Amino acid sequence: MQKQETVTITEKQSFPLTIKRLGINGEGVGYFKRQVVFVPGALPGEEVVVEVTKVNPKFAEAKIKKIRKSSEHRVQPVCPVYDECGGCQLQHLSYEQQLKEKRDIIIQSLERHTKIPVGELTINETIGMENPWGYRNKSQFQVGLDARGKVLAGLYGLNSHQLIDIQNCAVQHPQTNKATETVKKILQDLQISIYNEKTRKGIVRTIVSRVGVHSGELQIVLITTQPELPKKDQIIEIIIDRLPDVKSIMQNINGAKTSLIFGEETVALDGEEFIQETLGDLSFELSARTFFQLNPVQTVKLYNEVKKAAALTGTEKVVDAYCGVGTIGLWLADQAGEVRGMDIIPESIEDAKKNAKRHGFTNTKYVPGKVQEVLPKWIKKGWKPDVIIVDPPRTGLDNQLLETILSAEPKKVVYVSCNPSTLAKDIQVLSSKFKVEYIQPVDMFPHTSHVECISQLILK
Repeated sequence: MQKQETVTITEKQSFPLTIKRLGINGEGVGYFKRQVVFVPGALPGEEVVVEVTKVNPKFAEAKIKKIRKSSEHRVQPVCPVYDECGGCQLQHLSYEQQLKEKRDIIIQSLERHTKIPVGELTINETIGMENPWGYRNKSQFQVGLDARGKVLAGLYGLNSHQLIDIQNCAVQHPQTNKATETVKKILQDLQISIYNEKTRKGIVRTIVSRVGVHSGELQIVLITTQPELPKKDQIIEIIIDRLPDVKSIMQNINGAKTSLIFGEETVALDGEEFIQETLGDLSFELSARTFFQLNPVQTVKLYNEVKKAAALTGTEKVVDAYCGVGTIGLWLADQAGEVRGMDIIPESIEDAKKNAKRHGFTNTKYVPGKVQEVLPKWIKKGWKPDVIIVDPPRTGLDNQLLETILSAEPKKVVYVSCNPSTLAKDIQVLSSKFKVEYIQPVDMFPHTSHVECISQLILK
């Protein structure tokens, strides 16, 4: 029988801890008796006294009881509900230092998941924002009632089902904040039935506000448990009166017991079914359920870095995997021979075709399906890509797709990642045939622990 390793840490235990670095979720990381301890809100270099809140076989979680030595980069968070809401993880860290720590999170992931010596890699400084506040163009706030019957709108607290009322979110675009507060007050004044998650009774579940940052156009989506919305005409009339920028008022029906925000059925209540948004020279129509980058200012920087990494000369065959509504591929289309994109969501492919047509591109082709199934068929027919661009979800590339890329042997792979851990694992697999030329981090979500990066991989 194997001797079981004794865990030296117990719940509620307190001890001093020196924080060595930031973890991938923005928490401080320290070591007690050679065991990893994660401490939300603690910063590298700080000496803290912590109390253990949870013990796992491989690590423990703890909360700060006292800061004995504070980091020189610690700042006062702007948001009054910062520590309750959990939407931002790093408001207590100065913005300049956030950019450095995000680069470090990428380095840590590469050290943990690859055999490539990190000293041999070029990892550029993180591209940040001039003004890292008010950047999110969309909010999805759950609604509820407090004990006195007042309508709340916000997010569920960290690891709890307590609804935190957020009246003025510091990272949301001011227009979305105003829109949500206005609609919340209308629901209160008209005494509209509000959904209760515990009893599963009530009608209005969520207020979604989205702004076209360039157009200034607003879209409001009310997510309800049933098609009938009481006092519908009054609601519409008051919204239009109080929010003159509103171009689109929609209703989405979601009666299911689910954590998903949107249901399958969407109906127009007033105005257009979409609002306009512009990125660089391209314009897009955003309908209620369309995925679109939440930070348009940084998206332009991100896509320009993709363009730089692709370094096209006008003749290349480009694959835009996970193409969505075609944004990345269209950003490059004027410098490519041909762009072909695929996505598993058929509506996105229809939008991508429309977007390409609207901008006059004739060198694009979009099909529904998985990259690893579509691409081999094209190669078999003699269409071989020169550049493959991947922008996968947080789970990274699946094994079949990695095999497809390795056998396709494009001259270049441009990997856009929103998760340093899965990026590192995928780079390790691709490094059998590709050299990592450089990695460029971009801060898409200031004050959170998220970091995006673009990796340029060249065929050896």
